[in-house]
Amino acid sequence: MTNPLIQDWDTPFELAPFDKISDDDFEPALEEALTTHRMEIDAIASCDVAPTFANTIEALEEAGSQLDRVLGVFFTVAGADSNPAREDLQRKFSPQLAAHFSDISSNKALFARVAEVWEKRDSFDLTDEQARVLMLTHRGFVRSGAALEGVDDTRMKEIKGRLAVLGTQFTQNLLADERSWFMKLEEADLEGLPDFVIDAARSAGEEKEAGGPVITLSRSLIVPFLQFSPRRDLREAAFMAWQARGANEGETDNRAIAAETLALREERAKLLGYKNFAAFKLETEMAKTPDAVRQLLTDVWEPAKAQAEADAAVLTNMMHSDGVNGDLAPWDWRYYSEKRRRAEHDLDEAALKPYFQLDRMIDAAFSCATRLFSLEFAPLDVPLYHPDCRAWEVTRGGKHVAVFIGDYFARGSKRSGAWCSAMRAQARFPEPQTPIVINVCNFAKGSPALLSYDDARTLFHEFGHALHQMLSDVTYESVSGTSVARDFVELPSQLYEHWLEVPEVLSEFATHAKTGEAMPKEMLDKVLGAANFDMGFSTVEYVASALVDLEFHDSEASADPMAKQADVLAALGMPAAITMRHATPQFAHVFSGDGYSSGYYSYMWSEVMDADAFEAFEEAGGAFDPERAKALETHILSTGGSQDAAALYTAFRGRLPGVEALLKGRGLTAA
Repeated sequence: MTNPLIQDWDTPFELAPFDKISDDDFEPALEEALTTHRMEIDAIASCDVAPTFANTIEALEEAGSQLDRVLGVFFTVAGADSNPAREDLQRKFSPQLAAHFSDISSNKALFARVAEVWEKRDSFDLTDEQARVLMLTHRGFVRSGAALEGVDDTRMKEIKGRLAVLGTQFTQNLLADERSWFMKLEEADLEGLPDFVIDAARSAGEEKEAGGPVITLSRSLIVPFLQFSPRRDLREAAFMAWQARGANEGETDNRAIAAETLALREERAKLLGYKNFAAFKLETEMAKTPDAVRQLLTDVWEPAKAQAEADAAVLTNMMHSDGVNGDLAPWDWRYYSEKRRRAEHDLDEAALKPYFQLDRMIDAAFSCATRLFSLEFAPLDVPLYHPDCRAWEVTRGGKHVAVFIGDYFARGSKRSGAWCSAMRAQARFPEPQTPIVINVCNFAKGSPALLSYDDARTLFHEFGHALHQMLSDVTYESVSGTSVARDFVELPSQLYEHWLEVPEVLSEFATHAKTGEAMPKEMLDKVLGAANFDMGFSTVEYVASALVDLEFHDSEASADPMAKQADVLAALGMPAAITMRHATPQFAHVFSGDGYSSGYYSYMWSEVMDADAFEAFEEAGGAFDPERAKALETHILSTGGSQDAAALYTAFRGRLPGVEALLKGRGLTAA
């Protein structure tokens, strides 16, 4: 029987036939796809015709399509619906793939052809996009070590292979810790919890077959538990387990993995002639240098810390008034902050949450995309990789644009967090292809499913990434959609969050789950008025993580990352009642792969732009100003990485932004 992963897909929009694919298909499909890709690469490298853009750069763009398709399916299910077989395959595939791509980047004959095209680039009649693709291709080979010789070349291959293994192991250890821990609750332990938390705990207990409600380490469950449980002992137990992910000794401990990863990254950077890994990594980003990143984070840290310390004093007094003596602890902050929010803004999360139904928030995200970009969304009945998933066809003016898949609910087989990925990216070469885009979130199940305001922001955030993929309009896949600088990629996603805060959007879509009535204007005003509530806390926990990440990579690799983390936080004067958003053993952004290493700051770098970009709408005709929407699509969403990020933003806004709009947006005053 032919392997469904490598035969033509006679399915709607050439979606993967998930109902025909089994775990046994992945390994043979990967082997065949790797063999095919090697043959394609060998043909390019051994071509006896003088190198040209077409026979070298475009040939590289075309090569590997079968491999991309196999990996697109595999990594989708491995991240969002893992099982022991898929985890075994991930561990096996990661060094194979690292070796495969390392062989390509160190192929001397291939690099010689790329280098010759680069040297003779002025003699070719290249479009701007072709010139950009050539530059990125050549730079990618050089930064991968293509120019290295002898023992350095061999060592670079070894480092890449080992880093791939470590990244996979880090991710799987974290998932194992998150999946294995839960805390059973007796009926008396549910006292004081709102119905939506109780329902989520009961649902989690059913999934765990625990015989009753449980608290798991899913953010969508543990955070509201920390907000609402009056039981300080239970809050402490849950928080300590949450903080201990990846640091529980034994096989799933990530601390040694982090240390080895940092050492290998430093060695890799030095082989390429860089002072350290941060200098290497940031060279291709908008920030360019570690000092530029440090300056941004420091500018935000000081006012955020001052606000957080003032807030801590208020929360401590509230705790003492409850008869709890001593210092405010990290497991106390969310509980007393929620009480303070109810007191100061008359906002009760339990009363607010029924207005944020998952289905209505999906409708809201779609509606904004319709008003801004004339996109239409129609449900699709197609086989997907999990029953929780649903799909829509995206059209504009009756023309097919994309397929969008939403996978919204937390489950034990899904890694934590939220992300957007493309099983197929937009391109026009070698033939037109439309994107297949997936948003993955970890919301608590319910009937109906209710979101927190932060959950709703996450939904809009990930859909902003999806729009970047869906509206892409470039020729070459390597610069399509979100294939941009890491500190630029979060601009479309964070910018889209602003539309959730537009009063007319909430007025239409924030409707009560039981009564169907729109959110009362008084409550709506309170929601918007409290948008910056506790911003000192959220900014401090984020910036602390970003600074630790930067210092890990902008100095000599530490043999003890936990000690290094402690030193950085001590130097910052980290408030005692706030912890890093992602402590080192669970910092998947940084240690599951190179993606956000030295780059966790990028969310804030992008926020500087998104705050300024939304101001452009407000300065024009409002949130749905058609001219600004057109400019956003033309200069940012449709262009992918086909132009320099700073040039794209300048084309949209007329200038680059300063940090002022960000501080204003977060309600912080410059120190």
